[in-house]
Amino acid sequence: MDGKQGPDAFQPAGSLHPADAVEPAGVSVAAEVARALAAVRPARDSAGLISEIRELEDAKSALAARQARLTFAFDLLQRREQADAGVPAAELGAGVGAQVALARRESPAKGGRLLGLAKALVTEMPHALAALETGQLNEWRATQLVKETAGLTAEDRTAVDAELAADTGTFDGAGDRQIIAAARAAAYRRDPRTVTQRASHAATDRHVSIRPAPDTMCYLTALLPADQGIAMYAALTRHADSLRSAGDPRTRGQLMADALVERTTGTPGGITGIELQLVMTDRTLVQGDSEPARLPGYGIVPATWARDLLQHGGQAHGAPQGPENYTRTGVGGARTADTDTDTARDKDEAFNVWLRRLYTAPGTGELTALDSRARLFPPGLRRLIQARDDTCRTPYCDAPIRHFDHIIPWHRGGPTTQANGTGLCEACNHTKETPGWTVSPRPGPRHSIEVQTPTGHTYHSTAPPLPGTPLPGTQLTGPPPLGIAGPATDTNHHRRKLRHQVKTLKRAGRRLSSAA
Repeated sequence: MDGKQGPDAFQPAGSLHPADAVEPAGVSVAAEVARALAAVRPARDSAGLISEIRELEDAKSALAARQARLTFAFDLLQRREQADAGVPAAELGAGVGAQVALARRESPAKGGRLLGLAKALVTEMPHALAALETGQLNEWRATQLVKETAGLTAEDRTAVDAELAADTGTFDGAGDRQIIAAARAAAYRRDPRTVTQRASHAATDRHVSIRPAPDTMCYLTALLPADQGIAMYAALTRHADSLRSAGDPRTRGQLMADALVERTTGTPGGITGIELQLVMTDRTLVQGDSEPARLPGYGIVPATWARDLLQHGGQAHGAPQGPENYTRTGVGGARTADTDTDTARDKDEAFNVWLRRLYTAPGTGELTALDSRARLFPPGLRRLIQARDDTCRTPYCDAPIRHFDHIIPWHRGGPTTQANGTGLCEACNHTKETPGWTVSPRPGPRHSIEVQTPTGHTYHSTAPPLPGTPLPGTQLTGPPPLGIAGPATDTNHHRRKLRHQVKTLKRAGRRLSSAA
């Protein structure tokens, strides 16, 4: 599980040899399975349909077991190839999890967990692997068994696996909680000291995360020590109960959520000196167009919600009105092929609105270029790439952007430009520097890159469409962009159009501030 085994790590009996894990060229397993399934006529009675659903579930588990064996064999082969290439022993296995993630269309973090699952099942937990192959466990429950025994030595983990004997029907009819409880108890009996140390060490993993929820909501999750989490929940509950007793019409859940926001940010509205970026078209901003906006860190939001956020000082979602809230909101969306990153600022006592114009090509929605002679990306160019990419550009990875990286490395002559820049998470940026990995730009309607792995497989990534980008084969609908009547043929006339557009946006910002 620690990923530090050497290239000649233990190979258990019955596992695949790395050379046997390569499928013949031109053979598509998925296509063959699809043809075989299409040839099977569904049952006509209810009992037959349920039986087939169960058989397909067992087949999914068997395929997951096959993936585990192939993943383990791939890891062995990659380590041997890296060792032959002179890679230091401490770095053997680098990039393997990322390649598994791409092959399975998962994020790099999920790929690392799948690699660890495969190693544990193949080398240390044969009973769990056999249960997976026969459909007595699914991949999720096999993952829980591996997770609950992660702190044990290889010998103790194998002993726990034999005690549980999942392949003998021990867990028939058991739910997730029962399986986790059984594995946890067996691990504690085998090595109570290690389990206790693991529990004490778990506090170092405390963190707070956020993920989108439907209808412009989100989930704010905190991983805390149990005593702290219970204490926080009890305090919020008591606060909500006291307000309910005093006649507050809000529900207990609403009161607890509002108290959490107020106690964390210091204001009832939850916005206090925090910068929120909104990417939206000028038509959505001042002409009532229905084109959705994008809230970085969350995703797509309705146009009406975005306008209400600007006009009502952060109270668009019906949060309680409180003390004056302050924020800076970046709004982009003017459409022209010219290059400009001018910023218009408009103040209001309740809500500070900053208009930052992002110009895009009319037909494709591609942001216009902004370059620099420096090696590091300047702030303006970083904002441009952040608005364009939104999340990490590695295929299937949606982690927040932490690094701004050159596609063609700077030391190889790669320029510091929008076209040669990508936003990456920290893990993907480090993986990109592993021997055998290459990233190159590729043509496309929007900014596109091609990632090639050490095995020669290629994966493509295209920047997400910005608000207002026309769908393929369609033209822009709704009112035309402000101040843009068509392609200008005279340079001076075109400049006058741009100056008029700046003034129009400034007046629009003042109208929003006065309305608030």
